[in-house]
Amino acid sequence: MRTSIATVCLSGGLVEKIHACASAGFDGIEIMDADLVAAEESPEEIRALCARLGLEIDMFQPFRDVEGVDDATFAATLERAEAKFDVMRRLGTDLMLVCSNVATATIGDDAVAARQLGELADRAAAHGIRLAYEALAWGRFVSDYRDAWRVVRRADRPNLGVCLDSFHILSRGHDARAIEEIPGDRILFVQLADAPALQMDVLSWSRHHRLFPGEGSFDLAGFLRHVEAAGYAGPISLEVFNDTFRQTDVVRTAAHARRSLTWLEDRAGSTATGAVPVPPQQLPTGTDFVEIGGADLERFDALLERCGFAFRGRHRSKPVRLWTAGDARIILNEQVRDERPRLSAIGLEVPDADAAVERAQALGAPRAYRRTYAGEQELRAVASPDGTEVYWSSHRAEESWMTEFVGGGAEGSFAGVVDHVNLGFPWQEFDEAVLFAGSALGLEAQAAEDVPGPMGLVRSQVMRTPSGDVRIPINLAPPTAPTPQRHVAVHCGDLVALARAARARGLETLPVPDNYYDDLAARWGTSLDADLLSDLRELGIFYDRDANGEFLHLYTPAVGDVFVELVERRGGYDGYGAVNAPVRLAAQRRATAATHALG
Repeated sequence: MRTSIATVCLSGGLVEKIHACASAGFDGIEIMDADLVAAEESPEEIRALCARLGLEIDMFQPFRDVEGVDDATFAATLERAEAKFDVMRRLGTDLMLVCSNVATATIGDDAVAARQLGELADRAAAHGIRLAYEALAWGRFVSDYRDAWRVVRRADRPNLGVCLDSFHILSRGHDARAIEEIPGDRILFVQLADAPALQMDVLSWSRHHRLFPGEGSFDLAGFLRHVEAAGYAGPISLEVFNDTFRQTDVVRTAAHARRSLTWLEDRAGSTATGAVPVPPQQLPTGTDFVEIGGADLERFDALLERCGFAFRGRHRSKPVRLWTAGDARIILNEQVRDERPRLSAIGLEVPDADAAVERAQALGAPRAYRRTYAGEQELRAVASPDGTEVYWSSHRAEESWMTEFVGGGAEGSFAGVVDHVNLGFPWQEFDEAVLFAGSALGLEAQAAEDVPGPMGLVRSQVMRTPSGDVRIPINLAPPTAPTPQRHVAVHCGDLVALARAARARGLETLPVPDNYYDDLAARWGTSLDADLLSDLRELGIFYDRDANGEFLHLYTPAVGDVFVELVERRGGYDGYGAVNAPVRLAAQRRATAATHALG
């Protein structure tokens, strides 16, 4: 099968969209009528452009409000159709999408619907055109794909079949298994869209909140398997209505869309698109390192030293230095060309690093190259969509790349491990980041949370391995707010003792208002030990608990766009202290404002 995408998925004009789809590697496109109407180019010019770029025009869409109408309305519909058939001839495509009637239908009768669709199909046949009838989830009388197939079967025209759209089927909770009862040659087109689980009217859900495969809650892998079992052999296309995607860079969004199809094919165990199978998923077993890059990293040296990390040396050939606390390894890299320090790379431990890189590349991630001299460990990497580099290693750090650092001292003052790496993204990159973490890094999405912040709700989506060995919360701030700062969270055994020792070394922590600790006392009462509450207040430590255990955590001030969180998990607590996020975000906003005032 071939890959396709509807032009409605993308921003820009029709010509821009066509170039982006070709660049992303799609085989074909669905041309949206509205995109063509707004284009300066003629249908003949659009046809020629697609031919030069190697794109098929798989379908012209949509044609609306056909069946279930009175005779006078239907006669006008046929006249409208004739005009669109001529446009299709000029475009060089022979398939039209016909949506079930949502506006003008007044007759809920299969016989009437079949007769009118049959007449339209006869008109189309005279032009060599096929019609793919689609049951819209909000159709007046036909809203279920099984009803659409029943009407098509009754109309009994060789050039009339069904279009199956995953959103219209799965959003209504329809059983997709009945797809296998439709002969494959009567399924004329298949459209895919994912979506988050939302409680809202299906029309608004469809028009504003569709997502590319792998970003929502639909079982698209199962859907695709049913389609293949039916014997369908046409294009697999994306039709995603989404306010964000229609505002973002068209080339990047098209590449993002194409990656989602590769991910879906791999997840479904399918060969639907005919692509070379991607290497198997490499489940991360731990975080190898976190890299902070940029200028003025001396402040980060001081911060890590005060936290209790040990300086383990400078790289023998690069302006890079290493700090460790047990298995928590942070690299400071002055080669990264940014004025402000930022979280620039993540290293992951996997069973087969080569396979992990090859999988990410098969999903469209470009290789990331760094200079490596003879005798040095080559760590293969790719660039994620936002430029953050991801490295994979199958060797113990102490026996591979760590041996290249010289002049350092002994271990740090505590045995730490990277608990999680928190990544902030601007609103337009959030869904792309979630898809990359799932498809290329092998992480699973947890239930998303909305956290109140001083400039609106911050959406937090945790991506993690089932074991929790690797956790990457991804945060999305409101469009009017700055991109959330990124941070690395390091787990320790006794946070109170560590915080007290760090304070003695001169560590300043994020100021926490007394009101927070008064609220803790009111919330937990005598079940919260008075001495512990006193320690928390003294040291600026946040606290949370659930039925499984307790969570203590504190934050350092930000250096550039990065800060450190020190955490202690007690018992089986598995969260991230989300209840404390509003207080933390407000405190960080005050700290940022104070820094700017001093600057």
